[in-house]
Amino acid sequence: GKREAVAAGSRRCVCAAVSTRTASPMILQTSHRSCNADAYLNFMLNLPLSEITFLVSSVDLLSSKTGQNRQEHHTDLYQGDELIIRRGQTFLIELELNRPFNADNDKLHLELKTGPLPLVAKGTHVIIPLVDSLEDERWEAKIVEQNGNRIKLSVNSPASAVIGLYGLSVTTSTSKGEAATTHDSTKNIVMLFNPWCEEDAVFLDDEEETKEYVLNDTGRIYYGTEKQIGARTWNFGQFHEGILDACLFILEKSEMPPSGRGDPVNVVRVISAMINAQDDFGVLVGNWSGNYSDGVSPSAWSSSVEILRKYHSSNGTPVSYGQCWVFSGITTTVLRCLGIPARSVTNFQSAHDTDVSLTTDVYFDEKMDPIDYLNSDSVWNFHVWNDCWMARLDLPPGYGGWQAVDSTPQETSQGTFRCGPASVNAIRSGQVYLKHDTPFVFAEVNSDKIFWQKNLDATFSQIHSEKKAVGHCISTKAVGSDERADVTHLYKHQEGSEEERISVETASRFEDVCIEVKMEGEGPRMGADAQLSILVKNLSSQPRRTTLHSQVAVMYYTGVLKGTIKKEQIPWMLPYQQYQNQLVDQAALMLTLSGRVSETQQVLANQTTFRLRTPDLNVKPLGEAVVGKEMAAKITFTNPLPRMLKEVVFRVEGLGLQKGHEVVVGDIGGHSTVTLTEHFVPTQPGSRKLVASLDCKQLTQVHGVADIVVREQ
Repeated sequence: GKREAVAAGSRRCVCAAVSTRTASPMILQTSHRSCNADAYLNFMLNLPLSEITFLVSSVDLLSSKTGQNRQEHHTDLYQGDELIIRRGQTFLIELELNRPFNADNDKLHLELKTGPLPLVAKGTHVIIPLVDSLEDERWEAKIVEQNGNRIKLSVNSPASAVIGLYGLSVTTSTSKGEAATTHDSTKNIVMLFNPWCEEDAVFLDDEEETKEYVLNDTGRIYYGTEKQIGARTWNFGQFHEGILDACLFILEKSEMPPSGRGDPVNVVRVISAMINAQDDFGVLVGNWSGNYSDGVSPSAWSSSVEILRKYHSSNGTPVSYGQCWVFSGITTTVLRCLGIPARSVTNFQSAHDTDVSLTTDVYFDEKMDPIDYLNSDSVWNFHVWNDCWMARLDLPPGYGGWQAVDSTPQETSQGTFRCGPASVNAIRSGQVYLKHDTPFVFAEVNSDKIFWQKNLDATFSQIHSEKKAVGHCISTKAVGSDERADVTHLYKHQEGSEEERISVETASRFEDVCIEVKMEGEGPRMGADAQLSILVKNLSSQPRRTTLHSQVAVMYYTGVLKGTIKKEQIPWMLPYQQYQNQLVDQAALMLTLSGRVSETQQVLANQTTFRLRTPDLNVKPLGEAVVGKEMAAKITFTNPLPRMLKEVVFRVEGLGLQKGHEVVVGDIGGHSTVTLTEHFVPTQPGSRKLVASLDCKQLTQVHGVADIVVREQ
């Protein structure tokens, strides 16, 4: 055994002059002219192992996707061959030495370093001692297997460890007191948050939810209006090649020091700021102008992958363009990639409170026409943000769990465009003093809408209040299915309940006539006349006479009005010819009704938003779905408009199916149908989604998806 060990450790040429030892008993003089390896070997056999230099020949991080480390740490879905591990959990590495390890004389420890200036005190330079038994919540290593010159170490990390990219080195020495020797690993280690570890702040105690909110790489994002909820498939792609590197790059580019990366609250807050490019050259440029000629239209994206890879490969040049659902989709990708449970959440009738008054204010002049320049508060048809899951050790007990975080640049928070994490429990109970940005999110879901009319003396009087105006149908994808889950109850008490009123604390007044707007089925369709039903209800026992006026305006989904299309008294209908050249993104419209009850002088006021439904792309798989075997999908689209769509582009992507790319279709005539066939070769088995979207100026929010089950060859 000793002969074999020495032979394995003596791979360099040594001379026959071995009768005289050098000053260090572990090193022999060499001479290439007179070499006798047998003499060297015989000499070494007579040395005790403690006098032979103790060196590391190589480090094996056991980073195979199918190996024990990646499987046990739930990181086997990531592409690449790095060692990707989660904190608070042991992992294995294997060392090859120049001779067998001698526990009595040999010394060994590991060192991990992250960031540009690693410091022990900051947790960014970690010294990992060799111990006889591992204890929780410590950096330690233990030999669990020894075979000749190879030893296998089990390494333990605390659940509060800093996440990110670490370099590994192994330092060896003997008890004889010679200088220590350090071996640097050629590969790095990536440390992530660990939602499977009870001690980690992001621990999620539900296996199905963990699969959904950490491991699922596709999802659904909801849009439209509360009565016309639309859904689109989104490829989060957190395990796609290059995405982990892009997420780590985002952390490096932020101003947060590496020592702050152990706290998920800090990390989420930084990610919220870095996903938008508003003030820190973050990932995505927001654009609500309707002009996207020098970039990609926000509605054309269906995946985070291309955006993140483009940002990373350009060394941090922001990508154009995004709106709220794109910001949210990317945030879901980054948080899931780093190990923080996350989901995209859509709030319908979402208030944007610009003055932190916790109310949404609408101003009318003496004639009951809206005063646009005063109406800075707005109600978005829908707004998409994120929930992420974590304990909140910085807040009083009871405010952990889901936290709202919003990367869409709306208002600044401590001087930076970011929002959250705000405890959803705090929002629900009205505890708006708790950080971070809880008042803003509270107003989005639970502010009262107050209507004001200008008086002759230029003052304003409150004429009406709506207590159920905002925060409807708060939606996210259900766990384990593509169904919509309504999570409104997590954000607010039931509308009209005593708890809800207490949390809002707004006075009410008695009104015996109310107006309601209804639509048939899924509502008006793009290209057709738009018609709504207006119901006026008399809740009193006496007859009531009313006058009622209506105004319809084109609106961005953010609640910003572009301009009035039509004013008239009811009944109400909007012909296609009147809106065909007026629409902007989302094809959203706002109907404002105002009137007065003759007998009581009660003011009637109502604002209803609706959208014109767009058609879907029909995506139909052709052929058998097998890894490595070419198949196809047929994509069919019918133009719903009586006029030509110009410069139409299809964007097609499917994780494990087809890399994202553009297909130039050209012009499509009015009411014409176009069909194209996509050929691709599946690369990954399992349930996959092929997503397609249409991009042109005249029509937005057109997309489709096909579910494809790919089997192994």
